[in-house]
Amino acid sequence: MAKIKKAYFCQNCGFESAKWLGKCPSCGEWNSFIEEVVSKSSSNTAVVGFDNVKARPQKIDEISLEEQQRVSLASGEMDRLLGGGLVPGSMVLIGGEPGIGKSTLSLQIALKQPLLKTLYVSGEESAQQIKLRADRLGSNGSNCYILAETLLENILVHARETAPQLIVIDSIQTIYTERVESSPGSVSQIRECAVMLLRYAKETGTPVFVIGHITKDGGIAGPKVLEHIVDVVLQFEGDNNHIYRILRAIKNRFGSTSEIGIFEMQGNGLREVSNPSEILVTHHDEALSGVSVAAMIDGMRPFLIEIQALVSTAAYGTPQRSATGFDARRMNMLLAVLEKRAGFRLAVKDVFLNIAGGIRVADPAIDLAVVSAILSSSLDMAIPTDYCFAAEVGLSGEIRPINRINQRIIEAEKLGFKRIFISKYNQKGLELNKRKIEAIMVGKIEELMWKLFGKGK
Repeated sequence: MAKIKKAYFCQNCGFESAKWLGKCPSCGEWNSFIEEVVSKSSSNTAVVGFDNVKARPQKIDEISLEEQQRVSLASGEMDRLLGGGLVPGSMVLIGGEPGIGKSTLSLQIALKQPLLKTLYVSGEESAQQIKLRADRLGSNGSNCYILAETLLENILVHARETAPQLIVIDSIQTIYTERVESSPGSVSQIRECAVMLLRYAKETGTPVFVIGHITKDGGIAGPKVLEHIVDVVLQFEGDNNHIYRILRAIKNRFGSTSEIGIFEMQGNGLREVSNPSEILVTHHDEALSGVSVAAMIDGMRPFLIEIQALVSTAAYGTPQRSATGFDARRMNMLLAVLEKRAGFRLAVKDVFLNIAGGIRVADPAIDLAVVSAILSSSLDMAIPTDYCFAAEVGLSGEIRPINRINQRIIEAEKLGFKRIFISKYNQKGLELNKRKIEAIMVGKIEELMWKLFGKGK
């Protein structure tokens, strides 16, 4: 007879306690402990679906270093994110907000590669619903098998019979195992199901894609151990009100975590954006005030974005400060620098800032473009459309150097920009003699105003 054990688990991090606690000693979350029944049976605990093979210790010199053949997913963005393709036996976790496109992306992966035998397991939708989405995507799914099931033991039995080359689980929070006596989505169920899926992936060499829900704080729902178990963690970012989505690698045992993939949400699915600069930079018929272009880098990828600013007189005496896609506190800091170092009376004016395309930016190298856009709107003088900016602004008004300046210059030149404003302290390692674009060196805000608008010192 199985021995029944009850324990309390933190729903935020998975910490186990013998009694209820108000505050989790591991993550510090309050009122996150719930009671769960843990069943420990003395019977055979071999996982259904594959043989219970025990590993043997090996000398490190005897371990073969033969390079594993990666599996292409017929998607340039996904292959680059994963480090060149999908590694056999790996486990990939995709997280993101509801409705952002996780299920669409995973189904596209299963349908775009007709030579890859895929088992798509859905615990949230019926087979008919998945078929409707597949028809909308318009891909050939002759080698994709759909399974609407939530019991993990049954899923592994079907996987053994089907012998797929790729398994997609949508989602891990809906899957449960009979080995744990708790409801689906609980800490114990998520942890146990993830471990069993990982073991199946490693012993059979079958890669597994797992979709995970996120909490209100933006983290993957369930115990933190889930992110430690998997080999790759991909985070879907973006706004449901905008069409662009960013897939960011948070963890990758087989590649770089500095890569991002950009997708555009359309009626027939997610389209890869191979050159985001051409989409994020608007080509105007004439120069407009309050608009500038910044050369930024997200991860390892350089691209250009458009900064839009509006400075107007406060209507009711209380100035407003609003920033979309940019840190509002950093914008207030830059406004203080302009008032102190450049003499602009912005404290009595409304300032609105927007990053075009709905992209959220955290690169400090766009400071100079933000300042230029604000100055352009305040003076009502347009910046030439072939000007670009790449530098950080310090509190004393100096233009600070940034890293990987050559990559930013190459990206700006590729899109036809004639001049790029950079810090004069960024000259080390520059390869300007090989470029057609002109680099204008500035050291202070005053120099920027003089060279850009002909005002100041």
